Amino acid sequence: MSKTLSQFTTALRVQRWDDHRYYHQSRINQALHLVSALSFLAAYILLFFDPVSAALIGWLLAMTTRQIGHFFFESKEFDSINNASHEHKEAIKVGYNLHRKVILLSIWGAIPLFAVIWPPAVTWAVPESFEDSTLRIVGMAWFFLGVAGLLFRALQLVKNENITHALAWVAKILTDPFHDVKLYHRSPIYLLKGEYIDPMNHVKHS
Repeated sequence: MSKTLSQFTTALRVQRWDDHRYYHQSRINQALHLVSALSFLAAYILLFFDPVSAALIGWLLAMTTRQIGHFFFESKEFDSINNASHEHKEAIKVGYNLHRKVILLSIWGAIPLFAVIWPPAVTWAVPESFEDSTLRIVGMAWFFLGVAGLLFRALQLVKNENITHALAWVAKILTDPFHDVKLYHRSPIYLLKGEYIDPMNHVKHS
């Protein structure tokens, strides 16, 4: 048991470290992750008594700000800090790399479209008590999409890696909002000072 726990904590620590050093060098991206993290924390609280609102906040605000940071503000050039190409980083990405994110976000964007033009394509996955309005249908469908996306990638990691690696990734995803607040709460201050790229001195000296 102690060996398994040690492997889990090591995998979690490595995944968090790689995620930070590879994918969060832009101060704008860091600041957007701070907004995203605070939004996710609010969604976590709402989840207990209003899952529709939690899903709407989670996808429309938290996920949107997070992915804008990754798609538009992180460099796709060679990463001299980590001596790695963008292609290499995408290939070894544990969770959702940009290609997987495009697929996930395409499904996310299609859900409200289908909810309007062909509701049965969505309502089959939504409890009947939430089918009283299009907004509630979409909200619950997005909630289940989030759960499905998490489980799908976890199962892929079980198949391609091992269950410890997969559980560490799930734990990382669920605790990222707390960790991001800790890591990036000063990012807006750095931006106000005109620092748009994190010098990553702690990475260079690691």
